[in-house]
Amino acid sequence: MTVEEALRQAYAHWNAGQAPQAEQRCLQVLQVLPGQPDALHLLGLIAHAYGKPDLAIDYLRQACLPPTAPALYRSNLAEMCRQKGLLAEAEQHARRATEQEPQLVAAWSNLGIILQESGKFEAGLQCLERVAALQPENAEVFNNLGNTFVRLGRLDQAQESYARALTLHPSYAEAHSNLAYLLHDLGRYDEAIAAARQAIDINPQLTDAYFNLAQIEISRMRYAEAMRWIDALMAFAPQHVGALTARALLLLKADHLDQALACARQAVELMPNSANAHNVLGQILQALGQHDDAAGCFERAAALPGTVAEEALVSRALLRLESGDKEGASNAFAQVLERFPGSVRSMAARADTKTYRADDPDIAAMEAALVQARKPSLSQQMSLHFALGKAYLDTHDSERAFLHLNQGNALKRATFAYDAGAISTWMCSIGDAFVPALMDKFKHAGAPSARPVFVLGMPRSGTTLVEQILASHPGIHGAGELGALRHAVDAAGKFPDALLHWGSEDFAAIGRNYLARTERIAPDALRLIDKMPSNFLYAGLIPLILSGARIIHCRRDPVDTCLSCYSKHFAGEQGFAYRLDELGIFYRDYQALMERLRQVLPADRLLEVDYESVVDDLERQARRMIAFLDMPWDEACLQFHQTRRVVRTASVSQVREPIYATSKGRWHRHAAQLGPLLAALGMDLPAGPTA
Repeated sequence: MTVEEALRQAYAHWNAGQAPQAEQRCLQVLQVLPGQPDALHLLGLIAHAYGKPDLAIDYLRQACLPPTAPALYRSNLAEMCRQKGLLAEAEQHARRATEQEPQLVAAWSNLGIILQESGKFEAGLQCLERVAALQPENAEVFNNLGNTFVRLGRLDQAQESYARALTLHPSYAEAHSNLAYLLHDLGRYDEAIAAARQAIDINPQLTDAYFNLAQIEISRMRYAEAMRWIDALMAFAPQHVGALTARALLLLKADHLDQALACARQAVELMPNSANAHNVLGQILQALGQHDDAAGCFERAAALPGTVAEEALVSRALLRLESGDKEGASNAFAQVLERFPGSVRSMAARADTKTYRADDPDIAAMEAALVQARKPSLSQQMSLHFALGKAYLDTHDSERAFLHLNQGNALKRATFAYDAGAISTWMCSIGDAFVPALMDKFKHAGAPSARPVFVLGMPRSGTTLVEQILASHPGIHGAGELGALRHAVDAAGKFPDALLHWGSEDFAAIGRNYLARTERIAPDALRLIDKMPSNFLYAGLIPLILSGARIIHCRRDPVDTCLSCYSKHFAGEQGFAYRLDELGIFYRDYQALMERLRQVLPADRLLEVDYESVVDDLERQARRMIAFLDMPWDEACLQFHQTRRVVRTASVSQVREPIYATSKGRWHRHAAQLGPLLAALGMDLPAGPTA
């Protein structure tokens, strides 16, 4: 048999679906002619089909070594490099293929996709438009054009391209999946879910469709549903890097940091050149307090080809802000804008680092971004509205501030379901559960430890300020907002219903669970502050599970508190905060619950601190809190704004400054905009020029 005959047989076997026989013939050819390009090319295709991408790339690299290697081989190598995340090499091979054979549609198509994934959108668009001109009935090219238009923010053209692709090929699963991604960006979640499900019905193993469904559910804060889709994807693609990074982010949101870290590290190991994997790993390391390593991940993500460089650079800037390096953060944001002029993400993210003046150029730039023909994505629109709301509050332009705050809050509120009545009923049931008899019966049941200190209350009520003051003491560590208490309680049963069935050992077990979750945090600290505001829901339970724990309840003027909540685009779940009436209802429910718990909590375990009192007399209140924690006084508590520690809350900028009284009674100048909130709080709209 000649080499030519062996190769013909090899390709015939391959086309007939007989991969083992095809592989055998190719290996026989290579025994006679090592480096024979056609045999190496086919071996590469076989390896790729069997899920061995590294081996496939190795074969194709060898196949493309001769200058006379066909352009198709270089085009196929480019696509395999793209799938492996080797975008720079992929672009090199694809360009060589187009130069070698200018009419090779596959090469232009591959180059367009590679350029798109590298963030070179305009260049990618030119390639794909060339393919469309060569093959106007090719549904695939219109699908790829849609993807590029999405990246360019030309969403109307993207939708038209996907529609053209689906007209040409109604059962094109990838186009249905990509349309789902676009509809998600437009905030049309129900339609997006339907499109992604249709893609899965057509192709049950289309990984992107599962991934898109997970992203949609994450945007709706339905994390359990998102994890269900990721689990379904990983059932048949356990090493899908996108799925691993999505799982890592979901585990991060659930405070399962060790599992999240393992997922992210696996993703990076599988695809070392994935910018997104490095970016997600950075976010998890940041949550774990490993800030130097996190910064390295963000810098690596920004240096790699892809579309996440801007996000990674913003994350690096925010990391510096959280670490107390305000000047470094400011410079880092400036670097983002230098590399990405007009970066909406950067301008919105740095809003809390500055006090705006009316002539601040960021205001005009953000306003322009909202009205341009190429609208930002829904999430970016939200960020811009909140940033502009903050800017106009700074400049005392109440009307414009609430024009943007109302729009930003409405966009956010439309992304999830929230039942204010159900929440009211639940919070009332918590108050009903903690009766004096229960508190007396189990008052000595809890795990004994004087280390935990719970600083709780409504968000934006001064909890971060109190933590910063206390954490300036050398014997006290501020751990930030921990989810440990919620997880410990959830592991024991449904709260508060399960209280009826718990005995002394159950309460002690929850306490031990909490201590186990926090023991590795600053183990030498005599006091550990858990500053999760929503722990007020468990305030009645704390003395029963941790007999030595202390609670500091932060209070602030109700309207100032609610206004501050309404002006923040929270990173976490604060479903009550995005409508003024629902915000007022929630505040009253919180107030009623704390009033009931105040009657049954041990007096020596509860200290209530008013934000306004701290502003008026810092030293007196600081000494009062330190004494309550049974710690010796330290003057560093009065210089809290100079304490270098990580702060990961919406108040990150405020606690770096000395106390000012400007935030007291701030709501009065905006009273005319707060009618629904005041009504829900049972207050009348004040009369006078302000109203």
